[in-house]
Amino acid sequence: MIYQLNTLSMQILEKLTPNNYTRRIKSHFLAYSTKYEFCRFFAVDDYDEHCGIICVFNSSMMVSSFEGVKFGVDILAEIASFIVMNKPYSVEFPVEYSADLERMCSIEYIGDKRTEFAFYAKNELPELDVQELPKLDDVYRILAECFPAIKNNHGLWLTDTSHRVRRGLAQSFILEGCTTATVQYIIDRVALIGHVGTLPEERGKHHARKLLYWIGEKLTADGFDVRLFARLHRVSYYEEIGFKKCGLDIVLERKDKDF
Repeated sequence: MIYQLNTLSMQILEKLTPNNYTRRIKSHFLAYSTKYEFCRFFAVDDYDEHCGIICVFNSSMMVSSFEGVKFGVDILAEIASFIVMNKPYSVEFPVEYSADLERMCSIEYIGDKRTEFAFYAKNELPELDVQELPKLDDVYRILAECFPAIKNNHGLWLTDTSHRVRRGLAQSFILEGCTTATVQYIIDRVALIGHVGTLPEERGKHHARKLLYWIGEKLTADGFDVRLFARLHRVSYYEEIGFKKCGLDIVLERKDKDF
């Protein structure tokens, strides 16, 4: 059974399996709780047993199970029906369920493999001109040149990012006014980097490489485990910076992407 939760607590979320999907769910809860229609939480139950939590945030969905609990075939079929009914743009979930969910949702969704990386520091923080608290309008100016989804949703991006930054759940950086990266969540001493972009006229000068290495060294020194996700063809690029593969998963994406 899947049903919406009108009340939720961190005590319940702490029982989820510690992974990226749980941290994403936690970050959304800490940012918005259960007060908004665009951020909804659902319980996944198998009769009397609590199996997991689903979070639907705008057009994305995250699924995670409680620690020590495995989703059976019947529960996965129910989750697949829930996905198709809600039609999120993307669905993130533990890799052990990839084959079943991809098959069950194959009419409307396609799986896209990605690699999870962990940063291994050399304890050598380079001296760079990095803004650690940049104006978000400056961050947006760069990202709008790199990500169409952000360019077409300035208000949504700005509202959500500023909301998370104020609560210490996210942080953006800018290098030399042309390259940016954002820590998308800082949860359980793990910092996930995303939205890395460089202005078109400055590409090819290794700005992104330098910034990612700097962020990895800085956050590691501050006591965080630094992670990021990338498509398979980018593996060697991130390994050269100091990241090493630590996992692989599949993200389900809607086949009708033009919406």
